[in-house]
This record gives sequence, C-alpha cells and structure tokens, in this order.
Amino acid sequence: MRLTRHIPLLFAISSSLGYELLREYAGTNFFNGWDWFGSWDNLTLGDVNWLSEADAMAQNLAYINSAGNAIIKVDNTTNVPLNEKRNTVRITTTDFYSVGTLWLISLRHIPFGCSVWPAFWSKGTLWPNDGEIDIIEAINLMDHNQMALHTTAGCTHESIGNNFQKGNNIDTNCGTGSGCTVAETEPDSFAEGFADNGGGVWATQFDVSGIFIWFWPRPSVPSSITQLSSTQTSLDISTWGPPSASYPSGPSCNITNFFTPQQLVLDITLCGDWAGTQSAYTNSACGKQGPTGICYNDAVVGSGANYANAYFEIEWLRTFTNNPSDLPSSSPTTDSGVAIPTGATSESSSQGGSPVVVVTSTVVAGANPSGDPITGNGVKGQIGNGCLGHGRLGGRMLRMLSIVVVYIP
Repeated sequence: MRLTRHIPLLFAISSSLGYELLREYAGTNFFNGWDWFGSWDNLTLGDVNWLSEADAMAQNLAYINSAGNAIIKVDNTTNVPLNEKRNTVRITTTDFYSVGTLWLISLRHIPFGCSVWPAFWSKGTLWPNDGEIDIIEAINLMDHNQMALHTTAGCTHESIGNNFQKGNNIDTNCGTGSGCTVAETEPDSFAEGFADNGGGVWATQFDVSGIFIWFWPRPSVPSSITQLSSTQTSLDISTWGPPSASYPSGPSCNITNFFTPQQLVLDITLCGDWAGTQSAYTNSACGKQGPTGICYNDAVVGSGANYANAYFEIEWLRTFTNNPSDLPSSSPTTDSGVAIPTGATSESSSQGGSPVVVVTSTVVAGANPSGDPITGNGVKGQIGNGCLGHGRLGGRMLRMLSIVVVYIP
C-alpha cells in the first residue's frame, strides 16, 4: 500500500542512513593532511599573512596544547608597525569530501574580538562554480554564528518553517556576495558565551537531499556523538532533530548541480571585506575602541595584546560517509578538471522504508536580474547583514515549492 501526504515543507534529511568514520583529525595527528596557505590574504583582503606550516609552528601559532587539543591563533605578541600585516593561519584539507559525507567538529574556543574574522567552511576546486559552505563564521563582537551557501547564480534558499530549521534566514539568494545566510538561534554559538559554556559541536551533512548544519552547545551534544570512540565509529543521526540551517535540494537549488566534492578550511583573518567595513566595524562598538575608528589602524597595528582571544581550540574534526567504499581522495580529476572522490556518484538512491521526495516549483517573482552584488549599489564591502564570502555573484529567482512525500512500506 502506498500512502501519499502533502505537506508545506519537508525536513528532507537522509536520517535513515548510518555513517561510518572516514578520517579523524585529532591530538598529535591533527595537523596531518592539511595544506597551508603560506601567503597574505588576497581573498578577503584581510590584514594578515597566512603562514606556512614551518613558520606557523615556529612562531607558536599552530600547536597541540597540554589538553591534546589543536590551537590555531593570531599572533598576539608582535608589535606590528604601520603598513605591515599580522601573522595567522589558514589550512585546507588535502582530501576532498563528496556528496554522501558528514563532517563534525568539536571546539572549545572560537576566535573573537574587534577586527577578528574566523571561519570553518568548505570549498570546491573552482570558486564559486563548485560551491562554498560556511559552517562557522562571525566577526568582531557578534554573539552568534552565521551559516551560508555561496554558489553561481540560480540557487535560492526556500523559506523553511521552524519545524525544519532552527535558524533565521537573513538572505535567500545563494548567488550574491553574502550568499544565502542563516543566523544561529541556539545560545552560546560564538564569542565569550561559547567559550564559557565549554564550546560545542557542529555537524554538516553534505547529501543529495540537501546541505544541513547542526550546532549543539556543549551540554546539549547528542549521545550518539559523545559516545564515539576509536572502537565505536558508526554514527546514527536519526535522533538529531531539526538542524540550525536546512538547505534542501530541489528545483530552486539542486545541490549536485552547484556543489562538487569539498575541501574543509579553517582560517582566521583580520578586518578585510567584512569585519573591517564601515558598517561592521566603524559604526559598531569596535569603532569606539581606538582613536581613528579604522579597523587596521586601531586593531592590527600595535602590540597585539587585543588578540588574546583570537584562537581556535579544536578537540577533533571527524569526517564520515554513508558509503564505506567511498574513501576521500586528494585531487583526482575528471577530464573537465573537477575534483571527484573515488567511487563518487551524482545519482541519488531511494532507501527501503524511507520517504521518497518529489519536489516541484513555480516561479512567482523575479528580482535583481542584473546580479548587482550585495546591496545593489556596487559599493565594495557594504554587505548589510550577511557575510561577504570570497567573491560576488548575482541573480535572484523566487519560487513557490510544492513538496510531496510518498511513504513506501
């Protein structure tokens, strides 16, 4: 017997699938399997040098602390003169993770403070064609995290009800400079509150059914995660409930059309195209903490004592797959140059006993066809409420979703 039910929106997550551990970055082995940027920030125009591995280790900006956790930090001891940059770190996994993988990170501390712009995110080989997923990103004195997708034009984030997403939508067009952004509503997702609460855990499901991001403050981390160990490596996500950000795949944004296998990135920059703008810095409380109200002059230049909290403390980063034979790979390519993992496939499969999702949509309005970035006035850095990402795109299309769930016994 087949039962069909129409609902306005679907919590369309492949929660029936179990996941197996692919790789763990933790303890003394945390820094194995990363590329180090080794140059100045020419991407978000931050006032930093992202050091090589050798230099970062030598300057004590990347190390394992006495608790066995990885530290990645901003230099807070060097007196930086005017027209020079401050040293910090950006690292990128050598492995690419395909659709069908799940990424978890447990942190005790996230960098924060005036001018500070930390991020944990993912990217494909070619930006923005291969997509970007911002998992952790906030600036300055913000008290909450923001999540976002960045794509080429044509991907939009449909409005999601509270039963299917805990966060609040800020922007729904994934093809703009700020991306389709969701604000975290769980408490203690950034700054002092995060650190004082013992940190927390993020999980990102990269799936044919969509991209879904969860956050749990330390006291609320599910037992399925806290019970993971070297001998218990299987992960069941069926009890996790609604994510903080839910980006279901469908006609408004088919995930496999906009995202290729992803590398994971951890970085800290200072000022730049978001944290250092007039709206984000000068017109905020940060702008009153120095004589000029200019991010670089008042924060980056000088002793660096103001960067005591500008560090990541990471317990572990773990990646999982719902196909154990689908191991991550280091930059294999097709003839078109797009990175793919061993055994990867772009086709979805239905699971016995799981709902089959049918999604249709109708275009109801169009806006911003010229693709003017960010605010519509073309002024660099004026980004309103969203993060800038690493480039600008445009184009907006609004659609009305109709979702049908067919239950097959």
